[in-house]
Amino acid sequence: MSAQTTEGDVEIANEVRLVGRVSQEPEHKELPSGDTLWVFRLVVPRTPAASRPHQTVDALECCAWSGRAKRSVAGWHAGDLVSVEGSLRRRFFRAGGSAASRVEVEVSAGRLVRRAVTPREGSG
Repeated sequence: MSAQTTEGDVEIANEVRLVGRVSQEPEHKELPSGDTLWVFRLVVPRTPAASRPHQTVDALECCAWSGRAKRSVAGWHAGDLVSVEGSLRRRFFRAGGSAASRVEVEVSAGRLVRRAVTPREGSG
């Protein structure tokens, strides 16, 4: 998307690229409308310069709505290292009788970078 500003041509963008670990098994949800999506949390380490004491990672909520993104997420598991691209979205909803909102990454594309290391049976 492009927009004109008084300072000339400036590209306006809402683009996110993250590489991190899936914190728990992605969850397939069906909404009352019949639409389906996948939701998961991605844990991304902070750079040392951006870290605060006791806060060295960010845990980011992600959702996949498109067919391509849903197919990717469906094959992921807790601990997998993945790369996602998408946009930030602010979603409004009702919770406990009051309005609430959440910022999440709407994933448009994702890929598995490396499977989680799982202990082999009988080892140890």
